[in-house]
Amino acid sequence: MSEDEADLSLDNMFTEPPRPRTPEPTVAVYTRELGRHKWTDEWEEIKIRLVGTHPLWGNYLWNAARAFASYLDEYQELHRDKYVLELGAGGALPSILAAKTGARKVVITDYPDADLVNNIIYNVEVNIVASDRDRVSIQGYIWGRAVDPLLEVISTTNTKSVFDLIILSDLIFNHSQHDALLTTCELALCQNPSDLHSISPTASVLVFYSHHRPHLAHRDMEFFEKARGRGWVCEEILTRKFPPMFPNDSGEESVRATVHGWRLTRSPS
Repeated sequence: MSEDEADLSLDNMFTEPPRPRTPEPTVAVYTRELGRHKWTDEWEEIKIRLVGTHPLWGNYLWNAARAFASYLDEYQELHRDKYVLELGAGGALPSILAAKTGARKVVITDYPDADLVNNIIYNVEVNIVASDRDRVSIQGYIWGRAVDPLLEVISTTNTKSVFDLIILSDLIFNHSQHDALLTTCELALCQNPSDLHSISPTASVLVFYSHHRPHLAHRDMEFFEKARGRGWVCEEILTRKFPPMFPNDSGEESVRATVHGWRLTRSPS
């Protein structure tokens, strides 16, 4: 074979730069805070494995999730013996804490992507003892779609067949998805899907977030404007400072480092 012919080999004609390796999963540790209680159970930390990289940001344990877990641990009456749904769970820290502290059933959801869902399964198996795992269900779910598969999980043990608490942890930066999130919350809490007044006044949606892009904070807050327009009562229940997730990002650091927590409820009709 001549030198010119050798240059026409497939390897020479269709060369590609080496593809970077997919980053390995990482593990973040949540350490329990004492708060206003002296806990009788013995666990002190939850280890959350995070996918190596993901376009839906499931590769970070966000400050909002840490604040959420601490809040649920502090106020266990919000979920103890109740039915809990988390949307867009990522590593699922708040859901796992709820399951470990007495929730009757926790349904953990995220976008139906195998890497995300399998990672949640792994975190549940690592952090929840085998005898309690029947109180946890993990599903892929797209916001705004029918909630029948989510309600079916709790229908055998819940006479109302609806959830008591919904967890939204660091989701409202998805501005285009505000309506879809609210629609799912309403469907998952309504005893009569055609009547929003059938949502119990004791049911709630907890929304924790940071303004990751301070110049778009007003867009984040549109979630609550839309919620009020749909009949929700919105109350801020927490403001807490953390070290910023990304110190070198643009925008005022104190804004990016603050976690806000809100509770959404329905007024008694």
